[in-house]
Amino acid sequence: MSINSRRRLSPRWWRWGGQAVVLLLVGYGILYLGLNLALNLQRLNLPFGFDFLERQAGFSIGETPIAYQPTDFYARALWVGLLNSLKVMGTGLVLTTVVGITVGIARLSNNWLVRQLALVYVEVLRNTPLLLQLLFWYFAVFLALPNFSDRIQWPGPILLSNQGILIPWLQINSATGVWSLCLLLGGIGAVFLWKRQARQQLEQGRPGQLKTWPLGAIALSIFIARIWTQQAPLTLSLPQVTAGRATGGLTLSSEFATLLVGLTLYTAAFIAEIVRAGITAVNQGQREAAQALGLKPGITMRLVIFPQALRVIVPPLTSQYLNLAKNSSLAIAIGFPDIYAVASTTFNQTGRAVEVLLLLMATYLTISLLISLLMNLYNRSIQLVER
Repeated sequence: MSINSRRRLSPRWWRWGGQAVVLLLVGYGILYLGLNLALNLQRLNLPFGFDFLERQAGFSIGETPIAYQPTDFYARALWVGLLNSLKVMGTGLVLTTVVGITVGIARLSNNWLVRQLALVYVEVLRNTPLLLQLLFWYFAVFLALPNFSDRIQWPGPILLSNQGILIPWLQINSATGVWSLCLLLGGIGAVFLWKRQARQQLEQGRPGQLKTWPLGAIALSIFIARIWTQQAPLTLSLPQVTAGRATGGLTLSSEFATLLVGLTLYTAAFIAEIVRAGITAVNQGQREAAQALGLKPGITMRLVIFPQALRVIVPPLTSQYLNLAKNSSLAIAIGFPDIYAVASTTFNQTGRAVEVLLLLMATYLTISLLISLLMNLYNRSIQLVER
């Protein structure tokens, strides 16, 4: 090997060598921590293992999305807590996105009152600790509602009491599966027809409507599902009060409603600023060009400004989604049985602090990585592709 070739290869070898050294240091650090943990557990005569998951839990959980009894194992109790956490996270991500985008657009409104109200909302909620807000919503709002016998009834009907909120809800029935299958096939067909029609128009250089055939495919799937099942895909269930007890609808406990409202409004305040920054980052010429073409403000925002702003909005939005998922662990402060609260009870009863903490860390890490992965995929799909 000549001296010149060695000089050309040296940067690459330095780069690989540096990465190898970092990996060795990380591996040594993990090994050191593991050995230190094992030594301390041995010194304290504490066993290590996850066999406690197959023991009887012996405690009840106030809100269970699946069947659960105190005689069930700790593993099932933790599973119930995880489902409760996922319920809060999933619903919260949807609601906080809607509220955040709405407030972010309102921050740029031409209406002075709307703009100032949005400003007050953002400044008050993002500068107040989330834990304090959760305690306020729980003790000053939801627990301050009247007893169920003196409940408040809103149109809908929506029933409010200190035991929770009852709202109308759509329940699955025997036709839901057939409807889901038909709509899935119709959606796949619509995407295929849309792409095919768009490609043909691009190749032939002629404009036209791209929605006709895709909408026809979806309408055909709805027609087939209706003829096949002879009923609607979902059944509307309304809350009713019979003999002093509530039946039907969907019941949201005070703890769940508090956590959902608190997380949604707190995170939406940050998302609103991200949305505002993203919209203002779009070149003013884009808005002026849309106005010159005669587009209305709503259409300009929906079809011209916001799609371009998404490229700036999505990366910091991912961080806020991750914050919402991790902040849901504050549910223990108001007594909602999420994974952290159930794990705390498990730890207190079994004394397996290390194992329970490892399970918690793995759970939150997995959820956060999944959110990050999905958002990164979406972010990649909306970025400009340079040739």
